[in-house]
Amino acid sequence: MKTIKTIQYVASVVLVMAGILLLCAPAHAAAPGQSAFQPTRFTMTDEGTPGKPDVLMIPGLASSWSVFDAEAQLLAPNYHLHRLQMDGFAGRAAGPNASGPILVPVVEEIHQYLAARHMHPVMIGHSLGGLLALMLVDAHPEDVSKVLIVDTLPFYGLVFDPQATVENAKPQAEAIRDQMLKLPDDQFAVGAGMAASGMVKDPEGLKLVKASSIASDRTVFLNAMFEDLQTDLRPDLPKIKTPVLVLYPYDATLQGPDPAKVRALYTGAYSTMPNATLKEIDDSRHFIMYDQPARFDLAVEAFVKP
Repeated sequence: MKTIKTIQYVASVVLVMAGILLLCAPAHAAAPGQSAFQPTRFTMTDEGTPGKPDVLMIPGLASSWSVFDAEAQLLAPNYHLHRLQMDGFAGRAAGPNASGPILVPVVEEIHQYLAARHMHPVMIGHSLGGLLALMLVDAHPEDVSKVLIVDTLPFYGLVFDPQATVENAKPQAEAIRDQMLKLPDDQFAVGAGMAASGMVKDPEGLKLVKASSIASDRTVFLNAMFEDLQTDLRPDLPKIKTPVLVLYPYDATLQGPDPAKVRALYTGAYSTMPNATLKEIDDSRHFIMYDQPARFDLAVEAFVKP
């Protein structure tokens, strides 16, 4: 097993997500005849063209909905867009996410949000947002039509150890969470910058990733990180029939000249999922939308078409 120090660094790189909070339109009130359900654990934008096909976008850990700004601009004329941001991330007040479980309650609120509005959208999730998407189609397979997952594994412990389990990863995950909670703000900010450099190559994207992390409620951030590291959806993958496209990055400067190990990690992780397709995006780190924006836009636009 890797040392706590090594795992802490790798985890910090994995877990700092991007975007400065931008002003977006809040979710509209429910239309007549619809349920008045309003989420308490996330905020949703309502953008694009009502009446067009619905697209739901979920960013990753500590990220704001601005991660998908370029895609929102691209899709707005032909789609009705819903961009989610979890409370406690990137400047949002923590709300109920301040204590207790986070991920499962968020998934259930997404389900209620979709049901109340009679939506059956295409779903796009980056990193933790991709995990939430997998959790949703596992628990409520009728909720979405198909899912685009951006650099997400069904169990993140595989990044550290191919033999990792929820049980043997728990002590390390607890240690990472507890140590990062205790860091002074200035040290946490330095770590956020180091982590961001492992997540994105694009200079402007790098600034956004760091700023988003620092602006997040640290307790929500780290508790969500811990739950991510303690969630293993691999046993449920064979029963998930929803069509899924997984985009994953490969960067030779970070991962070495041979992409075989990276490919094996992702293809192995999703091998039991019947309707999963994987696509590698080269010369990119975790934030594909920043490092390879043109290729990412093409992939998104092709995927969301009815």
